[in-house]
Amino acid sequence: MKLPVIKHLTQFIEDNDEDFLVETIETLENLTEVPSLKDEELDVIGELISNMYGALEVHKMVKSGTPKKEALNTFMQRVLGSIDN
Repeated sequence: MKLPVIKHLTQFIEDNDEDFLVETIETLENLTEVPSLKDEELDVIGELISNMYGALEVHKMVKSGTPKKEALNTFMQRVLGSIDN
């Protein structure tokens, strides 16, 4: 996951609507079922999906009253914590 990408996507959600990301995630998840995709292509799609889910999580925290910067930092700490375990 990349914080600048999540930050950008979070701003996109604020400017537009989270439904755009939800529908994009559904589309990308469906695309992963194409049998001819190479591992590298699946990795890229997976990274995009992860960043979009991250942006949705950050947006949810912001909607519940957490300042955006704090929400981004909290989310990334949670991600890094799960990697370290």
